[in-house]
Amino acid sequence: MIVLGLDTSTVTSGIAIVDGDRLLADGRHDASARHADLLVAVDGLCRRAGVAPAQLDAVAIGAGPGSFTGLRIGMATAKGIAFAARRPLWAVSSLAALGHDAAAVLDAAAVIGADHAGAVIAAVIDARRGEVFAGCFRGGAPLGEERVLAPEAVAAWTEELAAGAPVRYAGDALAVYPALAPLTEQWLTPAAPSGAAVAWLALAGPRQDVLTSGAPSYIRPSEAEVMYPDGVPGALRRR
Repeated sequence: MIVLGLDTSTVTSGIAIVDGDRLLADGRHDASARHADLLVAVDGLCRRAGVAPAQLDAVAIGAGPGSFTGLRIGMATAKGIAFAARRPLWAVSSLAALGHDAAAVLDAAAVIGADHAGAVIAAVIDARRGEVFAGCFRGGAPLGEERVLAPEAVAAWTEELAAGAPVRYAGDALAVYPALAPLTEQWLTPAAPSGAAVAWLALAGPRQDVLTSGAPSYIRPSEAEVMYPDGVPGALRRR
């Protein structure tokens, strides 16, 4: 199956086209650019892969958690492409996709003799407001629910879930929060989820079509909800 994978949970969006277990093309998109440029990037990737939208069998989206604006743009873009192509839309966890990328790094390390047997992978990305989004995975399966945490709480939380197993980390949070510096030697290279990981996780999952029902996974309230719990000033207040 030919699947377009898209993730916009971080400042560096991941885009890819896969055909089963083969990667046809992948790329990155700077989320700080104009939002409309994301579609241009997707179109360019399709051209590079030699795949027309009509040839897609499905579209897969990383549903978060992550940047609120990025997730909304990614979900809307993925829905638009899937709707226009008359294809299903599948959604997966962005943190699980990052964990998938990190697991691939560990697998590559094992080929050259490094021992990472039984390692737990913690995907940790910047959540702004002095917090991180985090999820722990072993063998691709989640260990507990994804959380929003203070950076200084990450190590204790992951070690509790790992229950003595070695822990490896991945994500962009290390570059943002000095409190994570003691974990540097355990940090793997993937900083943001790839589109390929999103597509492959979706293919391996239940393949539930969320074209009409899909929504981003925010985990925590938006800044607007925190600042204006009774509604935006000037709008009707909740009773």
